[in-house]
Amino acid sequence: MSSPTTMVKRGDVAYYNPIDAGGSMLINAGDGYGEPMNVIISGLSSPAVLTLNGAINFARAIGFSEECFGLHLGGYMSADLGDGNGWVNQTIELRQDYGNAGIGTCLESIIGGNHFRIFVQNGTAADSGALFLAVSREEPVTENHDVVPDGYNIGRNQLVSAAVGETRYHGIKYYTTSQNITGLLEPGADGINHGIAQDGIVTLLTVTIY
Repeated sequence: MSSPTTMVKRGDVAYYNPIDAGGSMLINAGDGYGEPMNVIISGLSSPAVLTLNGAINFARAIGFSEECFGLHLGGYMSADLGDGNGWVNQTIELRQDYGNAGIGTCLESIIGGNHFRIFVQNGTAADSGALFLAVSREEPVTENHDVVPDGYNIGRNQLVSAAVGETRYHGIKYYTTSQNITGLLEPGADGINHGIAQDGIVTLLTVTIY
């Protein structure tokens, strides 16, 4: 991708590599550990997808929704996307809704499932508009919502599988393509929350409204 020092307007680049400007592909999970941002929604996606409401609607199209009754469970995590904003808390956390966008996430909060946190690359130093997602599959509340074994890879793959191709929600139709990228994340468990290894693959999704 283009260097953050290159003058490129939003909509002309898929994303900037956070590491190029001193950022990280790991979000801050506390105690010195991180969780991988393993999916990126490209800045070349339809602009409406890259807004908060647009991202929520797309999430609903692929089986996720806002948290149970709007109540956030667990801590807020932050990320530095190398865009000049420094460490910024997640914009929103979305959970698997088990087929019911209204109350399905309440079930996920109890029995576990897939979920992701969104971070927006929109600082003046690297304004791609891309959405960086930290995706993982988690245990039920009785296990403190810890990530399941291999949960980073599993969560990413489940989200991508649900997203690719044609989806729709609330009258909006999406067509999504994917590309696996290596070199952004270091494979393995070094520095990763819960000591769970991940394969180092980041999937780039390009989402087009049609």
